[in-house]
Formats: sequence, C-alpha cells, structure tokens
Amino acid sequence: MLNHITIMGRLTRDPELRRTGSGIAVASFTVAVDRDFGGRDGGEKETDFIDCVAWRQTGEFVSKYFTKGRMIVVSGRLQIRSWTDKDGNKRRTAEVVADNCYFGDSKRDEGGSSYGGNAYGGNSFGGNSYGGYNAPAPSYGGYNAPAAAPASDFAMLEDDDAQLPF
Repeated sequence: MLNHITIMGRLTRDPELRRTGSGIAVASFTVAVDRDFGGRDGGEKETDFIDCVAWRQTGEFVSKYFTKGRMIVVSGRLQIRSWTDKDGNKRRTAEVVADNCYFGDSKRDEGGSSYGGNAYGGNSFGGNSYGGYNAPAPSYGGYNAPAAAPASDFAMLEDDDAQLPF
C-alpha cells in the first residue's frame, strides 16, 4: 500500500514546537495550499488549509527556519487521527505527518514566486543544497536556468566502438 503526499504552500502562522514527556520534539503548523483551478464560475482559486506535524529533527528544523508566510514543501504521509473533544464528542482529523520539509522560496525572495531555496541534507527546488543533491526546479510559475552549467566528470567518446566498456 502507498500513502505518500507532497504539498507546497505558505505557512499560516509560525510553527509551534513542543516536546513529549520523553523529550521528543514535535512541531505543528498549517500550510495554505492554493488549488490549481478556480471555482465553478471560473472565479478565484480556493485555498485548502492543511494541518501538518513534524517530529524530531524535522520538527526542530521547521521550527528554527520557517516563519509565517514562508513557502514550504512538505513530503510525508496522510494520517487520520481520532480524538475526543472537551464535550465528550468523538472527532476525526486529517493531518500530514512530515518526513521531509524543504524551502519553497528563498529568504531574499520575501514572498515572491521564485522557487530557489536551500535545504539542509535534502533536495531543494533549484537552489543550493547543503549535503544533498540539487534537484531541478519544478515548473511552478517560471524557471530560471542556472547561470553556469555544472562541471562534468564525463568525457566524449570517439566513434570507435573499441572504447565502449561493454
């Protein structure tokens, strides 16, 4: 079975970092995600507000580097949780349990539509990556190609088949 979700949107408030009784960090935050289409009458796009939770180092990372309004990419799984409210009613809620969180914009972008950010130890969308692979930028609202092509470890082979390794 497969349960994987990736969302991209803006934080509606600063992440809230708490600790369990045993000291495990857990961050809670809400992401506002615009739908790809407008309403039935072709009007404004609707927005979904998706609750997310990040545990341990991921939660500490989100709490330290993300603030209200920042673009975030969350990759994880969808979880349905049952609970009882203060009036004794049984309730259910859906939330994304984050495995990885990435910057969806750059700090210097200040709310624009550039998707070149940094990620510590993971993929980033078109920006710098500390200790990870630089993924190509997605086609969300425009892509600016890198200024210089990365150095290549490959060499051109002559047309002679004798040089082929197989």
